[in-house]
Amino acid sequence: MAKPVNKTAETPKSTTELEADIRRLQADIEKLTRQLAEVGEQHIGAAKRAAAEGVEQLRQKGEAAMESLSGNARDIEAQVIASVREKPMTALAVAAGIGFLFALLSRR
Repeated sequence: MAKPVNKTAETPKSTTELEADIRRLQADIEKLTRQLAEVGEQHIGAAKRAAAEGVEQLRQKGEAAMESLSGNARDIEAQVIASVREKPMTALAVAAGIGFLFALLSRR
């Protein structure tokens, strides 16, 4: 059985009206595309800035760590030099003992 067609009070749109609607839709889509591109560029810029700041902070922390290690190494060196000057024979005996241990370990 065929269904009866309900006619509404509205008249069908003409082709010119449909074409105008399509043009408006295309313009809206182009506008949304541009807006999405702008938002993406803004997020990329923010990410680049955050990455650059992170790299700078890591560099500064690395430099501080290197300075600290360098200072510690200088302190240890000064202590060893002072100890060798105070007790040269003990230092010589310790060095000989360490050399002997290395020789034993390298044979195995």
